[in-house]
Amino acid sequence: MGILSSLILIPLVGMVVVMMLPKDNKWAARWTATVFSAVPMVQTIWLTWDYFFTKRDMSGLASSLADTMAYVEGPFEWIPSLNIQFYVGADGLSVPLLALTGLLSLISILASFGIKERVKEYFAFFLLLEAGMMGVFVALDFFLFYVFWEIMLVPMYFLIGVWGGPRKEYAAIKFFLYTLFGSIFMLVAILLLYFNTEPHTLNILTHIENGSSLPYVLQMVCFIFFFIAFAIKVPVWPFHTWLPDAHVEAPTAVSVILAGVLLKMGTYAMLRISWPMFPDALQSLALWIAVLGGIGIIYGALVSLAQKDLKKLVAYSSVSHMGYCMLALAAYNSAQAISGVMFQMVSHGLLTGGLFLLVGVLYDRAHTREIAVFGGLGVKLPIYTSIMVFFSMASLGLPGMSGFISEFMVFVGAFGASSVHPYMPYITGISVLGVVLGAAYLLRMVQRVFLGPFDMSKWGGLTEMNIREYVTVVPLMVLTLWIGMYPKPLNNLVSATLENLMEYMAR
Repeated sequence: MGILSSLILIPLVGMVVVMMLPKDNKWAARWTATVFSAVPMVQTIWLTWDYFFTKRDMSGLASSLADTMAYVEGPFEWIPSLNIQFYVGADGLSVPLLALTGLLSLISILASFGIKERVKEYFAFFLLLEAGMMGVFVALDFFLFYVFWEIMLVPMYFLIGVWGGPRKEYAAIKFFLYTLFGSIFMLVAILLLYFNTEPHTLNILTHIENGSSLPYVLQMVCFIFFFIAFAIKVPVWPFHTWLPDAHVEAPTAVSVILAGVLLKMGTYAMLRISWPMFPDALQSLALWIAVLGGIGIIYGALVSLAQKDLKKLVAYSSVSHMGYCMLALAAYNSAQAISGVMFQMVSHGLLTGGLFLLVGVLYDRAHTREIAVFGGLGVKLPIYTSIMVFFSMASLGLPGMSGFISEFMVFVGAFGASSVHPYMPYITGISVLGVVLGAAYLLRMVQRVFLGPFDMSKWGGLTEMNIREYVTVVPLMVLTLWIGMYPKPLNNLVSATLENLMEYMAR
C-alpha cells in the first residue's frame, strides 16, 4: 500500500476503531480520532517535503500527462467490465491541498473536544469526512473521484444535522440537496465523456489529453455541467445560498473544514479537470466566469458588511474571497493569476479556518455571536483580541501576510489578461473594490467587538483561551506569516504543475 492509499485508508480504519470503542468512554474516542488524524497529517508533511526537494521538476512537460505525476498508485483493475480502475496520484496541484487537509483535519478534531453528546459517532463521521477529502485530491479515475465526492456528503450532512445549531436540520438538508443537485450534472458529464471515447475509459488524464479533440458542442455541454457541479461547491454566486446556513448552524470544527477544505474542492476540480480538458469551451466562457467572480467578490463583501452575526460575517467573506479564485481562473493564460488561485486556496483555508476557530472560542464562553452585544473585549481578553486582529488583518490583505500575496497575484494576473477578453482589465478594476469593502467589514467587526466601553457586569466572567485552543490557532498564524513573508517555497511547489496545465488550457 502506497502513501496516497494510506491517506484514505488510515482515517477509514480510525472510523471503525472509534465505532468499536465503549460508548461512555468519550476521552478514548477523542484521542483515538486524534491519533488516526495525526498520522495522515505527518504523512502529508513528508509528502510536501519530499515533493519539494526531490520530485517537483517531474511535474513539467512530459510525453504524457501521467508522467508529470510525482506520485502514482495504479491503475489497478477495479471493475473490468466497465474499465473502472483504482488510480490515484499527486503532483504540485494536489500536494499543498493534501497538506492543508491533513493540518485542518487534525486541528478540527482537537477543536471538537468540547463535543459532549454522541461523541463516538461525531468523531467517526469526522474521520470518514477526512478520508473522502483526501480521496478527492488524489483520484485520477472519474468513478473514484465521483465516489469520494459523494462520500463527503454523508458525514457532513450528519455533522451539521445532529450536532448543529437551532436550524440544523434545515441547513443540513439544504447543503445535501444543493450538492447532490450539482453532482447529477457531473455524473451526466462523466457519462457523456465515457461513451464518446473509444475505448470507453474513465481515466481523467486520458480525457484531458484527448479533450481538445472532442466536438465543440460536446465540450461546451460537459464544461457547463462540470462547472455547475464545481461552482456549487466553491460556491460561486448565485450558487452560494447554502453556505451561510450551513456555516451558521454547523459546529465550529465543521465550519473550519467546510471553509478550509470543502470549498477548495470546487476550484481544485476546475483546475484538475474541466479547465485543461475543455480548452475551447474555457476560452468561449472565460469572460462570463470572470463576471461571476467579480460579482461574488463585491456581493460577498457587501453582504458581510451588513451582518450582525460573527459567524455569518465570516461565512459571507468566504463567498467574496473565493470570488478572487474565479476571477483568476478566468485569466487561464496568466501564470500569475493561476498561481494566485493556489495561493488564495491555501491562504483562505488558513485564515478562514482561524477566524471560525476564534468565533467558536468566543461563542463557547459568551453563548452568543451577535456583534452588537459585545464591546471593549480587548480590555478583558487582550491575547484573544490580538489573535483575532491578526487574522482579520491577514484576511483583509495586510502586506506581510498570506492574504496580501494571494490577492496581489490574482489582481496582477487578471488585470494583464486582456488577451482572454478586452474587458478583463475593467472587471478586475471593479473587483478591486472588494479589498476596500473587506477592510470595511473586518475593521467594523474589530471596532464593535473589541474596542469601546467594556460591560463588566455582562462579560466580566469571560476567560482567555486555553492551551488546546492555542494549539489549534498558532500553527495557522505561523503559516500565514511564513507565506506572507516568504512565498517562494509555495510558488516553487506549484509552478511546474501549473505551467503544464496551462499548456493544455491554451491548446
